[in-house]
Amino acid sequence: MKAVLTLLILSINVIFVSAQSIKQIKADRNTYIWGEGSGTTLKKANSDALAMIIGQISTEVESSFTLLKTEETENDESKYKESVESVVNTYSNASLRNTEQIVISNEPDAHVFRYIKRSELHKIFEDREQKIIGFAENGESALEKLQIADAIRYYYWALILLHSHPNASSITMTTKDGQENYLNIWLPDQINEILIGVDIKIAKIEDKGSYKQAILYITWNGKPVRNYDYSYFDGRNYSNIIGAKDGIGYIELSPTFDKDSGIKIKTECYFDAEAAIDNELRDVIKEIEPIPFRDAYIKINSANTEAITESLVEQSSYDLNANLDDTESFESTITKVCSAITKDDYISVKGLFTDEGYKIYTELLQYGNAGVLSTDNLNFMSFGDKVICRFVKMKFCFSNNTRSFVEDVVFIFDNDDGKISDITFGLDQTAVSDILKHEQWSESVRLNLIDFMEHYKTAFALKRLDYIESIFSDEALIITGWMTKPKKNPEHNYYENPIVHYNRFTKNEYLKHLSYSFQSKEFINIKFNDNDIRKSGKGGEVYGIQIQQDYFSSNYGDSGYLFLLIDMNDTTAPVIHVRTWQPEKNPDGSIYEIGDF
Repeated sequence: MKAVLTLLILSINVIFVSAQSIKQIKADRNTYIWGEGSGTTLKKANSDALAMIIGQISTEVESSFTLLKTEETENDESKYKESVESVVNTYSNASLRNTEQIVISNEPDAHVFRYIKRSELHKIFEDREQKIIGFAENGESALEKLQIADAIRYYYWALILLHSHPNASSITMTTKDGQENYLNIWLPDQINEILIGVDIKIAKIEDKGSYKQAILYITWNGKPVRNYDYSYFDGRNYSNIIGAKDGIGYIELSPTFDKDSGIKIKTECYFDAEAAIDNELRDVIKEIEPIPFRDAYIKINSANTEAITESLVEQSSYDLNANLDDTESFESTITKVCSAITKDDYISVKGLFTDEGYKIYTELLQYGNAGVLSTDNLNFMSFGDKVICRFVKMKFCFSNNTRSFVEDVVFIFDNDDGKISDITFGLDQTAVSDILKHEQWSESVRLNLIDFMEHYKTAFALKRLDYIESIFSDEALIITGWMTKPKKNPEHNYYENPIVHYNRFTKNEYLKHLSYSFQSKEFINIKFNDNDIRKSGKGGEVYGIQIQQDYFSSNYGDSGYLFLLIDMNDTTAPVIHVRTWQPEKNPDGSIYEIGDF
């Protein structure tokens, strides 16, 4: 009884202290901004308290949103104020959660009080400034590698977030040339410079019966783009967005298309769907009017198609040398398979596949509405007991989504019977080059690494859970991470440093999670960038692969850093011992690497 009485007295004292603090905070409006809310749940009470704070913060910083002000009618102050409050509201899912909180009463009669010092207001916007600079830096890196879609995407996201920052006109970034630039000027200039440098020509036009297919050759400042997203005007409306790869894109034209007439192409600049990778970004895009770019629109014609085709073949090859003299039978098989795909007569070529190969072939056709773009530059090479055929360019469209993709499809033949035993999506040229540059390793090792990464990418695209299960060790270490910032603690001088939190999964837990994920998605498309591969000093053929991975699906997207520790001592059965993923690099710029395990 005495213990219960003591606890009751302590509880009353806590309530009394909190009440005194709330009264003092409310009385000191020069020091604090505060809000309170009520509801049947703490979540509802919290939401109301935050909404009250947002309204006051909007008033405090209203005059600072110079970029946002230029977008509103000068005489419409009410519209401008409404826009500012909507933009400040996008901070509520992140930084505003760091405001102090006092729970006055609990559910079902929840009552919450939240407050922040006026002197701390600038900290609300610090995280967003770092995100803006981070996106801008990503755009700069992507442009260096001719990843045009990625460069525009990151630059535009940085720009749209910049419009949501009260100090937009004063935020600067030191670019790779050593210059300090104001981002409100530099970002639009960068996007416009990219758009002006894009050149699109028609390589060839093929009659597909119900439509004509034009193969596009896309360059930036004279070099084939690694990726580029666009849509085209079909006479009535703009098409779904198409993702070009390694300089190759396509458009579909009506049978009556006049080859001498022009075609309108629109460069994708907004990337609204992909913005799902970041909640704050998604919210800002909903609140701020899109920023238009006149140079996003390009008009092309079909002149000089023969010369363009020759240039296309010359410039879009990997650094892989064909090593087969007699390829006639393999070429014949590829021709028959591509013809069957074009005619929607898939089963007619079943005899050209092994049982496993045909299974993967049908899965490939189910990935999307598949179509063949080009087989002009086939590359055949002997690889162990297999023959590899590269550079079958294919397109994949999705009925319930606004995206289409161009992919290199790799056909793998069994050298004994000449049948197709496997099919993968090829890595892009940048990823392949990152592997091939390790000349200290044998060609066999490098080709095995390329083969493994292509199978890994394909397994996710085709949702091949059985394959993913086969390549993970039963004792695999599987880690997923995310970053947070701790609250201020006067006893520690490192309170502002980000902390990385990790979830560890068993193999079975990871596969169960993947199974649920696969069932909910119409498609998955993975792009690998910035591959860095190192060989372990022990264990024989063990390699650590660091990869920047962009993951897009019909209902989810993210971008982050993947690390795989792969045992390739048996090249016929590679095994992943470690898989980690983190949304950002560590504060020192590192990610997991081979030395950590």
